[in-house]
Amino acid sequence: MAEFEGGNGPKPKRPSRKLTWASVAQPALEKARKSSQTQILVTIFFVIFVTCALFNAFPNRHTTMPESESDDNSGFDMTVNFASASQPCSDAAAIATADSSSSAIKVYMYDLPIRFTYGVIAARSASRGGGRPENLTSLSYPGHQHMGEWFLFLDMNRPESDRVGSPVTRVMDPEEAELFYVPFFSSLSQLVSTSQQGDGSEAAYSDEETQEALVEWLEGQKYWQRNGGRDHVFTAADPKSLLHVMDKVKNSVLLVVGFGRLRGDQGSLVKDVVVPYPHRLRTYEGDLGLQNRPTLLFFMGARFRKEEGRIRDVLFQVLENERDAIIKHGVQSTENRREASNGMHTSKFCLNPVGDTSTSCRLFDSIVSLCVPVIVSDTIEVPFEDTIDYRKIAIFVESAAAVKPGYLMSLLRAIPPERIVEYQREMLKVRRYFQYGVSNGAVDEIWRQVTKKLPLIKLMSNRDKRLVIKESDCSCVCANPTTNRTP
Repeated sequence: MAEFEGGNGPKPKRPSRKLTWASVAQPALEKARKSSQTQILVTIFFVIFVTCALFNAFPNRHTTMPESESDDNSGFDMTVNFASASQPCSDAAAIATADSSSSAIKVYMYDLPIRFTYGVIAARSASRGGGRPENLTSLSYPGHQHMGEWFLFLDMNRPESDRVGSPVTRVMDPEEAELFYVPFFSSLSQLVSTSQQGDGSEAAYSDEETQEALVEWLEGQKYWQRNGGRDHVFTAADPKSLLHVMDKVKNSVLLVVGFGRLRGDQGSLVKDVVVPYPHRLRTYEGDLGLQNRPTLLFFMGARFRKEEGRIRDVLFQVLENERDAIIKHGVQSTENRREASNGMHTSKFCLNPVGDTSTSCRLFDSIVSLCVPVIVSDTIEVPFEDTIDYRKIAIFVESAAAVKPGYLMSLLRAIPPERIVEYQREMLKVRRYFQYGVSNGAVDEIWRQVTKKLPLIKLMSNRDKRLVIKESDCSCVCANPTTNRTP
């Protein structure tokens, strides 16, 4: 033992430690294995959590939609019922719903005086000989091509539980809002006759006075005053909508079908949203293909229009005697809509010439009919063009070429059948964007487009506040590109 306790004796030999792959890698591998197991367990719990949320949100959902998507008086009739589930799944669904709601843009809808909403419907009814009910909110919007403003109004009045997936959420406190929706039925207002109402006991309705009263009311609201209404949204689908007060609302987001009657400093693709007219003809539910479409080209509508629309008469002269083409004059009526619907459903191509304005509901009737639109309108603007490539669903023909005898029919006859079917297939993919009564359809897409304007609204609002020398209300970013086009 002494030799191990000190002195000059021999030193004990220590066992040699030979480095091997196992001695170095095994601890690290063991640690990685444990880490991997932890990650797998976390993933499993996450999958279970998401599955519970989805199970709770969807399998027991019952939705009632209008029987006909093209019914003029159809609205949102949606009831969503969620069956009870286990508490963990209920908690998961609640969290998922909260996350979805938190990502939506907050919109405050003004509680306007009733004269600007249901009062307009009552005035329209009275101008056509109808009575005035005691409860105006029992009235339904009269069916016509401007019903988009009604669908937006109904959408914002639905319970949030029915608006799952919407890009916007309605808030009841304006302090929380990022956007402000003004639900004035501007398109219907300009259609109300200015003649004496009903039996003459009421004063004649004035669209101009109604517009001015609306702006006067808005100018008294603090949320309008803070940035001149830049973060406010108006529907202005008819070309004459808000025409008398356009200079006072031109900084706001306007929902329009085109810019034909707006100056470059009033409307633009930069700040406004192009929306579709609601289609008035029934949706085609048949199969893709040409076997039930013997007519090459179909058109039914007013032959004589104003301004650019005079081209219609020329097209009638060029096309009405062509074989494989049905070109008819017809005005709006139930019987004519039925005939037009049948004509579009049995034709390969549908003519869409310019009318009083560059856009009409005929374009959207064509799309839901899967009848390839042939658009003869040099200045047309179309909805949602950042999402839809219209070259895949329509044919655009310059006006000067379209009126040449034989040109248009020769062009269409040269298109092979398989290409026409491809047009139909593409229209089927995007058809929901032009349907107001369907889930994830036109209404949701309009709101999505509106939310994209929010960064510009914030930029312009902040810029206005710091400018020392004020510029005109609508700066150069609002210039309408169509005003600078050359023929």
